Amino acid sequence: MFVNLGLLFSLSLLLLLLLPFHPLSVSSQIYSNVSLGESLSAGGRISSWLSPSGEFAFGFQAINNPDDAFLLAIWYEKILEKTIVWYANGDKPAPRGSKVQLTINGGLELNNPQGEEIWRAQSILGVVTYAAMLDTGNFVLVDSNSVHIWESFKNPSDTILPTQILELGSMLSSRQPTNYSKGRFQLRLLTDGNLVMNTVALPTNYAYASYYVRNTSGSGYQIVFDESTATIHIQSRNGITSWDLTNGSIPSTKTHYHRATIDFNGVFTQYTRPKSSSNSSNGYESWSIIWSIPADICSSSSPNVGEGTCGYNGICKLVQNRPVCECPTQYKLIDPNNTLSGCKPDFIQQGCYENGSGESPEILYRMDELLNTDWPNSADYQTLTPYTEAECQYSCLYDCQCAMAAFNYEHCWKKGLPVRNGRQNSDNRAKVLLKVSAGNPPLVPVNPGSNPDGKEKDQGLFSVVAAVLLGSSIFFNLIFLAAIFMGVLMHYKKLKEDKVPKPTSFETNLHSFTYKDLEEATDGFKEELGRGAFGVVYKGVLGLDSKLVAVKKLDKVVQEGDKEFKTELRAIGQTHHKNLVKLVGFCEEGQHRLLVYEFMSNGSLASFLFGSPRPDWNQRTQIAFGIARGLMYLHEDCSIPIIHCDIKPQNILLDDCYTARISDFGLAKLLMNDQSRTRTAIRGTKGYVAPEWFRHMPITVKVDVYSFGVMLMEIICCRKSVELEMGDDERAILTDWADDCYREGRLDALVENDMEAMNDIGKLERLLKVAIWCIQEEPSLRPTLKKVVPMLEGIVEGSIPPHPYLFISAVGT
Repeated sequence: MFVNLGLLFSLSLLLLLLLPFHPLSVSSQIYSNVSLGESLSAGGRISSWLSPSGEFAFGFQAINNPDDAFLLAIWYEKILEKTIVWYANGDKPAPRGSKVQLTINGGLELNNPQGEEIWRAQSILGVVTYAAMLDTGNFVLVDSNSVHIWESFKNPSDTILPTQILELGSMLSSRQPTNYSKGRFQLRLLTDGNLVMNTVALPTNYAYASYYVRNTSGSGYQIVFDESTATIHIQSRNGITSWDLTNGSIPSTKTHYHRATIDFNGVFTQYTRPKSSSNSSNGYESWSIIWSIPADICSSSSPNVGEGTCGYNGICKLVQNRPVCECPTQYKLIDPNNTLSGCKPDFIQQGCYENGSGESPEILYRMDELLNTDWPNSADYQTLTPYTEAECQYSCLYDCQCAMAAFNYEHCWKKGLPVRNGRQNSDNRAKVLLKVSAGNPPLVPVNPGSNPDGKEKDQGLFSVVAAVLLGSSIFFNLIFLAAIFMGVLMHYKKLKEDKVPKPTSFETNLHSFTYKDLEEATDGFKEELGRGAFGVVYKGVLGLDSKLVAVKKLDKVVQEGDKEFKTELRAIGQTHHKNLVKLVGFCEEGQHRLLVYEFMSNGSLASFLFGSPRPDWNQRTQIAFGIARGLMYLHEDCSIPIIHCDIKPQNILLDDCYTARISDFGLAKLLMNDQSRTRTAIRGTKGYVAPEWFRHMPITVKVDVYSFGVMLMEIICCRKSVELEMGDDERAILTDWADDCYREGRLDALVENDMEAMNDIGKLERLLKVAIWCIQEEPSLRPTLKKVVPMLEGIVEGSIPPHPYLFISAVGT
């Protein structure tokens, strides 16, 4: 026993003596340094270098499609969302297999798999010895004298961090809303010491006039992000603070992460987030806003700011100090994925120099009113005064160059397109009179040589016949008339044949069943699976292989059922996605209209979700992801975008593997390629219907986003959206209760002690944030499904959603 203790003591002493020379010694921090020749590969097993504490990482982040696009970036490693604070190649994403390497000649180089340069660290003053990712979030290249000869802090992208300093001439650039390429907004510390924010004329670097200026009277020298106070201030050369930017209560950097970013919408914002998730009161928080500038970017624009915040013809509204961009009536986004891209007319405009149709402008157009809206910094090509509102409308309506007119008291300002810096707020006293389509297409004049419908050819033929008859004998005329008569009969027979509708391609790809086939397959429509708005679904067996199917028998009146049948057949027949129920065939025989689907063995999501016991958390989240992907396919990837209009758990079916399949396209609304929204009667199911159905607003794909948000909350909580038996209990309306729980940090109450969900608190919070974004009453605030999917999967960070009813209540006041 004594021998063993002595041996143990000797070995321990030897280890203590050797410890300073160990390569992982804390004092040397060699493990955090990057040696010459080391590299990272995009999509490789090791794709990042960590700081000593593991707070920050430098390396590759997958963007957009994780399989083929990578960003060389720095991010918070210990945060679930991996919030990016610096990036190098936003305009040139790196393909899989690209490599970033530390070299003695080039310093830090990023090359694609073919060895072609994508990006390199510029202006390196000296010879690189090694690189390091520091705990401050700064990635540095170091020479033999331990001098930082290049650092990410001195080459910022859109964010600054505590301890970081912006020198004179430094700049932050926003990114685009949908990716990390260069955005339209900049924050600069000019050489005269003033802090300015401005837009640029992409793809050039031409800077428009500033929309925000902090004049320091020449005393500004640096923008300092003070780590000790977590404040940002402009500092003079003698070290004195000349202007504080930060205001409000500031949490300590010891307990909270801090960053300041010029967001894609042009607002410079300081964010904070708790470092620890162990405290129940802060454990569910995400990034929250401390302060931002400017206070109102919609009203901060000067006359020379290019396209403004929301792009040409766009309207800017302020919601929680954030700009929300919308298009005027009958206008649509130039880029549907970018709300800042500006708007263009969604109707044909009759220019001054086109061949006239002879139609009165009152037939072609109407003047719509836009209250509290104006484009004040757009040039008015004509001002009329004193004018009445009726005279102003009439003048613009009959002026082929006029797209809109602003009217205030006796003044009428006529404007042509494009207009810029549109804004909407209660302080705008002007009323915009917008010229839009009246929905009456102009008559197309028939030009010589044209033959749109055969009429001109018939008229020519008649002229020839008359000339021949007048100059010929009676016998010849009789023969000629007989020949002409036969020719006319054949001509009109051909026209009639051409007008007969031919089967569409999707119809030929589906199996056509007889009514008798389906009657036998269902054993006389014996076993009922469920009932929908337009019919009953029966279980059936087809073919020698006894394939199970679901047969939907439409039983409404012929006209309504036929309309439903053709809508659903047209919609589903052209779709193919693993998260959609597959249409096998159809029957269109006499009065009978039936649809044949593949059979879903595990029934509806409603039965799965609201039964007992509570379904598995991971299974529920995968179902939510699947539904989102299916909806994204309907909205984004179909040749004709489809609005489902009735998303609810009863219309989500589960196959053998519990994969979610969206069913029942009977209420689908199809949009042509040149349409972005439609107006129609209220459709859908109570509790899932978006507010715009009741407000006579345009109906877009955002109605499905709203319904998905309600259903996502049901999936999270395993309860129905409305529980009337709870009476006046705060939990009766799930959307209200879920929002309250999120803001009060009571997620445990929301999932009712679901330990699987609580153990995956990061995902739980992420899904709930997405759900709250989806149920925003203001449609423009809801994300598209193309944005929802990466937010759900954690690929894209979702910001803190506003209160769902904040915008509506603000408008009401």
